[in-house]
Amino acid sequence: MDYIILSVTILAIGVVGLVTKHDLIKMLIAIEMITAAATMNFVVFGSLMGDSMGQAFSILALSVDACVTAVALALAISIYKQLNIRDIRDLSEMN
Repeated sequence: MDYIILSVTILAIGVVGLVTKHDLIKMLIAIEMITAAATMNFVVFGSLMGDSMGQAFSILALSVDACVTAVALALAISIYKQLNIRDIRDLSEMN
């Protein structure tokens, strides 16, 4: 039960960070917290049911998440180097 509370807490912190922060890197960190909480839920509920598929799926989810994060971080660094923009609000005003 403690892991479920921890997972919900991490999820809430990630959602609050995603909504309140406007820095690209901080938003990526918040998204990572959300996916970590979801992955933790797979492991916790899989172990509660006595099934190891939750652990197997969490390994797959972490692998895919690492690839997605690498691409998103590369895009954020590229945007910062080319446009010198870290605030997402400035990026949306560039129409």
